[in-house]
Amino acid sequence: MFLNVFLNKYLKMNFDQLSFPLSLSNHIEDYDLTIVGGGIVGITLATALKASGLKIVIIEAHSQVNSASKPQAYALSLMSVRILDAIGVWKKISSQVGKFNSIRVSDADHPQVVEFKTADLGTDYLGYVVEHQVILETLKTIIADSPEIKWLCPAEVMSVDYQSTKATVKIKVEGRLQQIRSKLVIGADGAQSQIRSEAGIKTQGWKYWQSCVTFTVKHNAPSNNMAFERFWYSGPMGILPLPGNRCQIVWTASHSQARVIKELDETEFLRQLQQRTGGLLGELKLVSDRFIFPVQLMQSRRYTDHRLALVGDAAHCCHPLGGQGLNLGIRDVAALVETLQKSYQRGEDIGSLKVLKRYENWRRNENWVILGFTDFLNRLFSNQWWLSMKMRRLGLWLTNTFPLIRRLSLQLMTGLLGKIPQLLK
Repeated sequence: MFLNVFLNKYLKMNFDQLSFPLSLSNHIEDYDLTIVGGGIVGITLATALKASGLKIVIIEAHSQVNSASKPQAYALSLMSVRILDAIGVWKKISSQVGKFNSIRVSDADHPQVVEFKTADLGTDYLGYVVEHQVILETLKTIIADSPEIKWLCPAEVMSVDYQSTKATVKIKVEGRLQQIRSKLVIGADGAQSQIRSEAGIKTQGWKYWQSCVTFTVKHNAPSNNMAFERFWYSGPMGILPLPGNRCQIVWTASHSQARVIKELDETEFLRQLQQRTGGLLGELKLVSDRFIFPVQLMQSRRYTDHRLALVGDAAHCCHPLGGQGLNLGIRDVAALVETLQKSYQRGEDIGSLKVLKRYENWRRNENWVILGFTDFLNRLFSNQWWLSMKMRRLGLWLTNTFPLIRRLSLQLMTGLLGKIPQLLK
């Protein structure tokens, strides 16, 4: 009896410790496009190509519930809204977004304030603010009925083999290995992109000395149609209006200061926030948790390789000043869609480096301008050096005095400078 019990326990223990290799399915599915990353940029690309005739698969590592629950909101530029409108997204979300028709820019406690208005561009609004879940769930709904788009989630990319005519992607879905073959792989898997790293594509840039604390507040100000960029010596604070008299706030400070801000008790936190915002929003109530993330500038040395293209944060990251990150990714999508559609219609190989270089030459140079501009502004304003203070306050005076400077600044930050995608023509 004792011997039987001992043997049963011993055998069970050793059986549990054994690991068996995953079986690899011999079946290989063929697609034109494999998009790795089911975030906003990746699904926007699939949505824009929905009627192109291309067969697409999206691979997302996180579950759909987790990917949609991100507590974040984004500023959408005028160009991004026009692109989303062209692919049928904007009309579905426009009633759920915040809108601003002016932008107020100030430097710490200096009395000089610059206010950008719709008259500077001749538009109804200067920008919009949309919550992560709103735009992501809408995009998923739009592609859900497309027979040409398949969604694998959660699924993990194990390896990619780039061959002369195809790329073979090995993935793990529900504990089983599968293989996918496609003409082109798109890396839309974020700043820590596995696709970029395993392809050996290097990046250049740096990590800032700053982190951002982001959160949502409710206020009782009489209007909620203005965005704020409040520069301070430790870093800028962006304030973006959301529906329901709410605002998404991104508070930039040094790493140590940001950690302190995040951990303050709510009463002291709101007191300091009230002081930092100058009372412009009236009484404040915190309606979300506080989240912290470090800031970096990153530009991939190339956006493309044979049968590979990078978009969004997988290709580049910039300082959140001005809310440019997602907007750059959406413009990447518009440029890549135009490149792929034209080459597909001409019968060209959409995965060839010759074709993909057209996209890279378009977007990499334009993105450098925004990366450089946001870096310059952050460094100019985030200090107390007397020469920097003189320069930036002169800049504010010039911007306030000359309408042409305001117009050019707005055109740059709203995406209206640069090449116009075919989607909008």
